[in-house]
Parts: sequence; C-alpha cells; structure tokens
Amino acid sequence: MEQALQIEERKERVILAGVSWKEGDDAQDSLEELAELAQTAGAQVVGTVLQVREGIHPGTYVGAGKLQEIRQMLQETDATGIICDDELSPVQVRKMEDALECKVMDRTLLILDIFAARASTSEGKIQVELAQLRYRMSRLAGAGASLSRLGGGIGTRGPGEKKLEMDRRLIKSRISHLKRELGQVQRHREVARGQRTRSQVKTAAIVGYTNAGKSTLLNRLTDAGVLEEDKLFATLDPTTRMMKLDSGQELLLTDTVGFIRKLPHHLVEAFRSTLEEAKYADFIIHVVDASNPQMEKQMHIVYETLHSLGVSGKKTITLFNKQDKVKEPGIARDFRADRELKVSAKYGAGMEEVKMALEGILREDKKLLEGVFPYGQGGQLSVIRRYGELLEEEYQEDGVYIKAFVPVECYKNLAGKMC
Repeated sequence: MEQALQIEERKERVILAGVSWKEGDDAQDSLEELAELAQTAGAQVVGTVLQVREGIHPGTYVGAGKLQEIRQMLQETDATGIICDDELSPVQVRKMEDALECKVMDRTLLILDIFAARASTSEGKIQVELAQLRYRMSRLAGAGASLSRLGGGIGTRGPGEKKLEMDRRLIKSRISHLKRELGQVQRHREVARGQRTRSQVKTAAIVGYTNAGKSTLLNRLTDAGVLEEDKLFATLDPTTRMMKLDSGQELLLTDTVGFIRKLPHHLVEAFRSTLEEAKYADFIIHVVDASNPQMEKQMHIVYETLHSLGVSGKKTITLFNKQDKVKEPGIARDFRADRELKVSAKYGAGMEEVKMALEGILREDKKLLEGVFPYGQGGQLSVIRRYGELLEEEYQEDGVYIKAFVPVECYKNLAGKMC
C-alpha cells in the first residue's frame, strides 16, 4: 500500500527590491508595504534594496551594479527569491532569473497569491483564477513552453495553478469559461441591485485602504460575523447586511474589497463587478486608519481608485478609525467628505455618532409629511413605516394624524391621500 506523500512547505526567504525614480516619491513607503504583503503571503523578508535612478531598467528592473549587490545578498542571506515592487515584463523576469539564478516575483504576483489564499466564495475564486490566468497569459511567451519553473510557494497557490503547463489555447479557453461564469454572477448581482432599488432601501458602500477596519465596522454596526484580522486583505468577498437605525429606518451596508498602492489591473478587471458595489450605492462610508503614518497617501489612493471605477459625486462620510492606536492626536481632515468622525470600531467608540450621521444623510433625501389620513387609507401607514421615519402618530376622530419624513418619490402620492 502506497503511503501518502507528505510535503512540508518551506517558508520562503525573500529579498525586496524597489526603484525610486524621482525625488519625493513614495518608493520607500511602498517597499515597506511590500514587506507586509510578503509576510501576509507567508514569506520571510531577509533584506531590502532600493535603487535611486532615473527610471526602471527595461531589461533587469534595476541597474547592473545593483543586480550584482542583490546577487551577493542572496548568497549571504540564503534567500530563495526576490520580489520587485512593480509589475515586471516577461523579459525582465527572464533576464533577472538568468542573472540571479533564483526565483523572481513581482508585486502583482504577490497580491494575486494572497487573493488566491483568501478567496472563499465561488465568486471570489472565479475572480482570482481569472486574474491569475490573465497575468500568466501575458507571460506565457516569456516563460517558455512550460511554467513549471515557478515551483511551489508564492504565486502558485489557488485555482490558478491547476495546470501550470497549459498552452495559450487552453488558457484562452479557460478564461472564456470563467468569464461566462462571472457574467452569470454579475447578472445575479444586477438582479439583487434591482430588487434593492425597487424596495427603496438605501445602500451604503464601506470603502477604504486594506486593513483600515472595514469588516470590523460592519460587524460593529450589524453583527455580520465577518472575519476580522489585523492583516492586509483579510477579507475579499463583499458582504451586505441590513442595519436598522434607532428611528426605525433601514440601511443596507456593503463591505468591499480593500484598496492598495499599485492594485493590479488584472484584479481590478476581474473584481470589477464587486468593486462597482460602490458605484451603485447611494452614498459612501470611507474608513481610514488614523494610526497609519501614510494616512493621507492612503486616502488619496482610495479616491483615485474610486474615480477609476466611475464613482464620483456621492455623499461621503469619512471615519477616522483606530483612534485607540493614535499616539499623537492631530487634526485629521478629509476635505472631499461631507462629514468626518473619529471612531474606534474595535471598541465601539463613536458608533452612536456614526448612527446619527447615517440618520442625517438618510433624512436629507426625505420630505416632512404632516397631516391626517382617513381611516380608509390606513394602509399608507405601512408604507411610511417601511420607507420613512415616523415621528408622531395619533388616532383622531376623522383619521390618523401623522408626522413623518418620507422619501421624496413617495411624498406626492402620500400627501394626495390625506384629508
């Protein structure tokens, strides 16, 4: 009887490489974030290299001198590979592998690997595999007839590694199949959006940089039970939950995929239907990690990503989260937001103010209705209770006196049925 083959996955030791090509850029911060990504993927960072030069080398990413420095560092640290802080071309990967004689990865491959490890729903797995195949499709020619040189570890997990030696025709066929599956998911999502629109229940999309605390906020407001971890991209799959406010108003909250610097375009395309939840929401809840020194830059990246998805002109509440971790309280501002609040979703601080702000935004789209409904029109009260905010209700001789905020689209019809 054959014994099951036991494979122990060795923790990869990697060196990070980045290029700073203009003064004042965020290359150093980006490299530090790359280290977090590498750790999230299960690798151990044993060295970093940042080269200042006028631009990325078209052949080897870094210059010849820095390449020799990396080669020496590989020997000294016993590193198994190198991760570059930008997306590499097939030529760059091949030339760096030839020069360094080690595994060469880029930021895109690293993020794809994390997504592959974290995807749990069928939609998430389809999206990740589609992004992986598109990435590998563009590198098939550069990697030669076989992609088996990738071996194990980062970049080989998830559904995308099923057939590393698939040829271009088979990859195209698989991409077509996945796109059809994703199209069905998108149609289902559109139907769900249509039902929400007809129900007239307002929706808010929770957006923000990865690990800003979006899932923690959703759990705090709705008891959603979504996974919370102090890691980059802890949750990928969007979760929508109903929130009932103290006034009786209802609001649908949707947690979205976190944003990050240099978010791979393969992922943006594959996750477009998910990311576009923000596009179809009535307003935006922007969660910011106020304890992060790069807070301003992260806010800028979030707004840039939203703009690329066609999300603009929506009312926005910005929550400066993780106040429990802020060491030096300062004046945190988001001049693009309609409202700003300081909160700690983890400990519940500021949640009442958040609810009041949500009540206020919902009320802005309503008109004050005041008058008496004849008893024969009592059914209109259920409409008010469901879609509006009932302030006063009194049974009188000629009918029911009502004072309520109701949606603008319902106001005319309701007012016409009053005495």
